[in-house]
Amino acid sequence: ICLTLEQMGFEIEASHHEVAEGQHEIDFKYADALTTADNVVTFRLAVKTMARKYGLHATFIPKPIFGINGSGMHTNMSLSDKAYSFIAGVLKHVAGITAITNPLVNSYKRLVPGYEAPCYIAWSASNRTDIIRIPASRGAGTRVELRSPDPSTNPYLCLACCLAAGLDGIKNNLPAPASVDVNLFKSTQEERDALGVKNLPGSLYEALQVMEEDGLVKQVLGDHAYKAFYTSKIAEWDSFRMYVSQWELDNYLTVY
Repeated sequence: ICLTLEQMGFEIEASHHEVAEGQHEIDFKYADALTTADNVVTFRLAVKTMARKYGLHATFIPKPIFGINGSGMHTNMSLSDKAYSFIAGVLKHVAGITAITNPLVNSYKRLVPGYEAPCYIAWSASNRTDIIRIPASRGAGTRVELRSPDPSTNPYLCLACCLAAGLDGIKNNLPAPASVDVNLFKSTQEERDALGVKNLPGSLYEALQVMEEDGLVKQVLGDHAYKAFYTSKIAEWDSFRMYVSQWELDNYLTVY
């Protein structure tokens, strides 16, 4: 896959096996937002095509297998001296854009504690349990890493909403909250409340409700696209909540 992508003009910066079985990470070089979104779409198609060539199937759903780590799409953004206000804007709106960055029912089965996926709204220079991390590279390589998006997202909408959230922070000169450097996965709700750390939405339906309340996504997408997105996702949620799963049969059928 990496060799093919390089032949297509991608500059691959890193490739390695991830925590879960059959899970891999490939990082390609940064570009402006529109070019990067184009690259994400091309990347997904190329990966699926190469896997099929060898009789395999590559999936980008966030949580394909119960009990092991899901797959994220960590989104890195390079900033100037306005980075702290940008971070503040992203933290302010991240719950409100979660329906965009994590758009599937399945997305919220990844965003749970214990599987390295961030579900707490905080930032740190090195803490991987926070939703925003500043990776170790410094100088020209310094960047803001938003860890919540997953690879099922529409990259054009994802990057547009991330930029709009950050720019709102810069426009209003929002101060970044204090960094949180404790392991939030091992913290209690009381400890997180004391730190002022809030949770991401716990389901697609909750994310859609928060999106409505926040209002940023509607500003970014415009009325027509926003209504189409919201309507389709509510329909998806209704289809899911009415479906009787194998889990329910396994756990309830002989008990009640």
